[in-house]
Amino acid sequence: MALKLPVYMDHAATTPCDPRVVEAMLPYFTEKFGNPGSRNHKFGWDAEEGIDYARDAAAKLIGANEKEIIFTSGSTESNNLAIKGAAYMYEKAPAGSKSRGHIITAIHEHKAVLDPVKRLVKEGFEATFLEPGEDGIITADMVAAAIRPDTILVTLMWANNEIGTINEIPQIGRVCRGKGILLHTDATQWTGKMPTNVETDNVDLLSWSSHKIYGPKGVGALYVRRHRPRVRLQALQDGGGQERGFRPGTLNVAGIVGFGKACEIALAEMDSDGQRLLKLRRRLETELNQAIDVSKVNGHADKRLPHITNISFGFVEGEGLMMAVKNIACSSGSACTSASLEPSYVLKALGVGDELAHSSLRLSLGKGTTDEQIDYAIKEIITAVTKLRAMSPLYDMHKEGIDLSKVEWAHH
Repeated sequence: MALKLPVYMDHAATTPCDPRVVEAMLPYFTEKFGNPGSRNHKFGWDAEEGIDYARDAAAKLIGANEKEIIFTSGSTESNNLAIKGAAYMYEKAPAGSKSRGHIITAIHEHKAVLDPVKRLVKEGFEATFLEPGEDGIITADMVAAAIRPDTILVTLMWANNEIGTINEIPQIGRVCRGKGILLHTDATQWTGKMPTNVETDNVDLLSWSSHKIYGPKGVGALYVRRHRPRVRLQALQDGGGQERGFRPGTLNVAGIVGFGKACEIALAEMDSDGQRLLKLRRRLETELNQAIDVSKVNGHADKRLPHITNISFGFVEGEGLMMAVKNIACSSGSACTSASLEPSYVLKALGVGDELAHSSLRLSLGKGTTDEQIDYAIKEIITAVTKLRAMSPLYDMHKEGIDLSKVEWAHH
């Protein structure tokens, strides 16, 4: 059978809806279309039953109680509710200080964490932005060293969306627990891919999204711990009191049912999917590294998600590389911002130079990724890098053994 192009290798950005998810959702558009808040007739009861099923499935996926699950529109909303809601609820100004409280995060978090924290800084809170080492990992020791008497919240992603590296969340949670500080984790890339238990992992608040685990877009959840400690949040919206008052508004019933089904499938298939994707990812990395010199897999060698790899290729221009592999749907280390190409801030946080950060590809695999697609990607990337390097005088100099860091360039 001929390989269908383009090949999709951008599962960290979004995933296709699993057909079983679509099937579970369909009745809630036309037959069970009631408002779950309508408590006095069958249409409302049917909708509420769908919500209860999804809440239970979401809770089981992370080892929580169903009463601890708040449905949202996705991780960005969950992150905002967790970070701002906790900051406003637990703010504390030490005597003689103008600060409203201290928050710890990291410089290579997703914008959906960085921007809410920066907003709080403008509002009078203080924040520490931890810097990872070359491996991209934030450790419990780093967090412990940054804690102050007025620290109220630590917010760190469980696994990085660009490089797949895994932070020491259970150990960080233990440190926070000992100091009476809340831990929130943006687990968007982690949940549904790796085993999770909020109790043994010492997590107080956890955000995740449906569309990263083969569910519909526009729906997600926030786990809010109910005991030891009981976490309270200040709601960011006011309204009808839905979702324990944390997130008012009529629930997206069909989307939530789809999310629940996606959680159920993820729990059942996580282990087998993970093992298969790890084999594919390792083959992809090994064959590219063997065939292409001056290439580097970014992040920790082992402490990484099975389905994400981020590889930099020296002596290649980033935009040219993306255009040369146009039949592979993936993402680049450079993001277009205001018409200028900026190298990835995540890679720069690891100490990767601008040139390498520009010439990196994030390839993220998923349920639909096949051996044939991996073969195709390897061949296409090798061809593209070889072709682009043939036009690079710097690569010629490198091959001749010239140390480019010691070359003095003439400026005109």
